[in-house]
Amino acid sequence: MVNNADILNANILIVDDQDVNVQLLEQLLHEAGYTRVASTTNPSEVRTLHRKNHYDLILLDLQMPGMDGFQVMEGLKENAADDYLPVLVITAQPDHKLRALQAGARDFISKPFDLLEAKMRIRNMLEVRLLYKKLEHYNKVLEQTVEERTAELRASEARYRSLTELASDWYWEQDENMNFTRVSGPVLEMLGIQAGTPAGEPGGAQAAGWNETERKLLQKKIAARQPFLDFAFSRVNADGSQQTFRVSGEPMFDQSSRFIGYRGIGVKLSARK
Repeated sequence: MVNNADILNANILIVDDQDVNVQLLEQLLHEAGYTRVASTTNPSEVRTLHRKNHYDLILLDLQMPGMDGFQVMEGLKENAADDYLPVLVITAQPDHKLRALQAGARDFISKPFDLLEAKMRIRNMLEVRLLYKKLEHYNKVLEQTVEERTAELRASEARYRSLTELASDWYWEQDENMNFTRVSGPVLEMLGIQAGTPAGEPGGAQAAGWNETERKLLQKKIAARQPFLDFAFSRVNADGSQQTFRVSGEPMFDQSSRFIGYRGIGVKLSARK
């Protein structure tokens, strides 16, 4: 929200080639409580002044010699730091109102001034302008926060993978159909698993000798979507040696609690005769 103090502290520029009009608007604004009011009778200065001071509102007369208000607005568009042109035009020509709005002005005040209407239009436009600036600032902060959190998550994931690789022989992930989607280390070679072979089918037709009791217990845990820690399973190799593995895994779910697969780590223990 924008409070009254924010509005009265807004940065305002009056642009009019007639000193009497400038003085009238300055008096109107000061009496209304506005504290930061500047003015110029030279329209060619407006773009430079706005670049330097970032006005919240520019009260711009349209009928000025040398450089009219429409030319001033074109110059401001080339220089604007955002896409909101904070211009309230002042005109005695009814047919200029629509043209001014089409040129980028946000509102208009008719000459001769209706002081009550002028105060209302100035205040309303300042409130909208300050809300726009707050929203723009919020979006920038939000974007920066998202970028920072994304970087933190990527760094955390990198640390996690590094630690799992140091603490195990392999890291693995599987999809909801239990096909291997990511492995770090020689997991497929060590287990004799062909890519695409579901978990709980260690080796399949490619490797024999797996302990069926252990294999079925692992299949049961996976079917129940249960985590498992240091689960040991083994196989007997063709040379008669027994090879043992220890694996830990956990099911993964998306934000809708839909099962999307497993991930875990594994260690190959020493083979023995």
